[in-house]
Amino acid sequence: MTHKGIYRALKATAGALLLCTTSLAQADDEQKVFGWVEKATVEPWGVEVKAKLDSGALTSSLDARDIERFQKDGEEWVRFRLELEDEETGEVTSEVLEREVNRKLILRGAGGESRRPTVIMTICVGDTLYEEDFSLRNRSNMLYPMLLGRRTIEHLGLLDVTQTFQHQPECDEDSPLVPYEEDEDDDDD
Repeated sequence: MTHKGIYRALKATAGALLLCTTSLAQADDEQKVFGWVEKATVEPWGVEVKAKLDSGALTSSLDARDIERFQKDGEEWVRFRLELEDEETGEVTSEVLEREVNRKLILRGAGGESRRPTVIMTICVGDTLYEEDFSLRNRSNMLYPMLLGRRTIEHLGLLDVTQTFQHQPECDEDSPLVPYEEDEDDDDD
């Protein structure tokens, strides 16, 4: 190939890259950007908690205590207690909930294997309500009572790991709701 041919090929490649970069930048402008820690509310109580956005986790996790499994109408259910301190007011909300088990999560890691139930809960992040699948775990010894995994992050927008608290939870009865959709790959993390 001649120098002119190489120059034309490089020029065409640069032009294509510029178009791709411009398209990606425009797409990014339309998506919200979230920091690695955001505030969210657990609905319907509106309890504001710090949520860690963790791209290393597939499934979201919520601090739950006294987890009991039981059968109801032939289905597996779980009873658990939420004990969450509101970030804004400092008040502790304690609620006993019963939810149908959405799936049984198997986590494999260096410490071995653990099994957890997941349930669908509604949270507010920014100005939008999200129905999400949460594994239940006692997170009382962790800094963040809520961890948002990749399945939730993909509904939110983009994650900027250099930022925190980019959005305040501001949901009301008119806020859009993103309903839970079963993922075909609902296996383990």
